[in-house]
Amino acid sequence: MFRIFRKNETAIHELNYLFWECTWRCNLSCRHCGSDCKTEASVHDMPFADFLKAIEPLERRYKRDTTIIAITGGEPLLRPDLADCGRVLREHGFRWGIVTNGMLYDEARHHELLDAGMSSVTVSLDGLEATHNWLRNHPQSFQRALAALRLIASAPELNYDVVTCVHQRNLPELPVLKQLLFEHGIQHWRLFTIAPIGRAAGDPELQLSRTQVKQMLQFIADTRREGCIDLKFSCEAYTGDYEEDVRDSYFFCRAGINIASVLISGDISACPNINRSFAQGNIYQDNLLEVWDHKFDLMRNRDWMRCGPCTKCTEFKQCLGGAMHLRPAFGQPILRCYR
Repeated sequence: MFRIFRKNETAIHELNYLFWECTWRCNLSCRHCGSDCKTEASVHDMPFADFLKAIEPLERRYKRDTTIIAITGGEPLLRPDLADCGRVLREHGFRWGIVTNGMLYDEARHHELLDAGMSSVTVSLDGLEATHNWLRNHPQSFQRALAALRLIASAPELNYDVVTCVHQRNLPELPVLKQLLFEHGIQHWRLFTIAPIGRAAGDPELQLSRTQVKQMLQFIADTRREGCIDLKFSCEAYTGDYEEDVRDSYFFCRAGINIASVLISGDISACPNINRSFAQGNIYQDNLLEVWDHKFDLMRNRDWMRCGPCTKCTEFKQCLGGAMHLRPAFGQPILRCYR
């Protein structure tokens, strides 16, 4: 039944979630960054007018509130016009939210963004204080992220979650981190692993062994049975026997099926975490909706992903080769498998 559902979703491919990579500037220098963002990026912020023009066709096709715009970066809070951008998006019928490291998220910014119609926030918290600060390369990162989360969790109108990138240092800390989140009234938590891309590619300490992956999945399964906090594994990988225990529904990589992105260069891609060679067009030359309708075949027909370790896998029909961000390029084997 799930495979039928996935096939129908792929055929319809309604664009429900659009990432806007609005900047490559960042106020942190994280060890695992996949974009290699910098304080002074070599690429200028995308003018909001350019992005708004690109999404006009979506406004004409989809009903109000159908498509969510997730503003990401870099660090979107470095844009002084962020609230103004959000307010205009809301006027045009788009729900919107941000993905942030929390460094600049104070009470004044919190109310400014709420007043502009922000409906969702994702904040990273990657372990206890010393571990988080080590990964984020900043001595105040943990305290500022936690302060941001307390503000966010206190706003009932916001959908939010905490994301934790699990690696060898913070895996043993997960039970204590769970208790910390619970004590601060934070109820929604997602765990990721760190793909060996970007800065993380050459750092083995950021990668989990198969045994450690199973330890993480078992922690998620046990926590979900407890019911004290809404914890789930991210959409990054098929987990075999753990599927029904670690997330609300079966693994489904929706990149290019329900998820697209406008990257800082104007490139039109799927999830912004996937290899940039998978871009399907560019807003400065192409109509976003036409690209969405007539391209993205690489994501909607994933037979090509049956290579390398996936060639003879008995569960390929369930997994379809895993998440797109774990494919370094077209025709290349998956970087790792969690089954």
